[in-house]
Amino acid sequence: MSNKEESKVWSEFVCVKQSSIATSEIGNFDGAFATKDFKEGELIERGVMRRLPMGFDGHKCEEVFTWSDERPNKTWAMGSGCAPYYNTTSKDRENTHMVRYFDENRFEIFAKKDIKAGDELFHTYISLEWRECFAGIDKIVNNKD
Repeated sequence: MSNKEESKVWSEFVCVKQSSIATSEIGNFDGAFATKDFKEGELIERGVMRRLPMGFDGHKCEEVFTWSDERPNKTWAMGSGCAPYYNTTSKDRENTHMVRYFDENRFEIFAKKDIKAGDELFHTYISLEWRECFAGIDKIVNNKD
């Protein structure tokens, strides 16, 4: 394989370092950052998901993804590449969008707007309000007391 179109996992232009939204209140944590400029609609990263065993409780573990449209969620998975480091934010600040292919256990992340090299990459987690592990960041993102 010689290019990103043929690769199942691709994150050549993303790096991981301390998040720009980390605070003393919620702690230090990492984020994903663009290492080049992206145009709206451009592919940023592609990866695969590993489904976790049924019965796994992902409510307390921020490194796993909800991996179905069912509510309440019962299917959890771990993502490859830098995907676990894209932090959540409010809809008006998100700059990426993840397309999830449940049947193929893979995902693609696209630029939702133009992104500059050095910008932190964010998308809105659908599970932000109901997952215990996101309680601290939910306060920051949604300005809750």
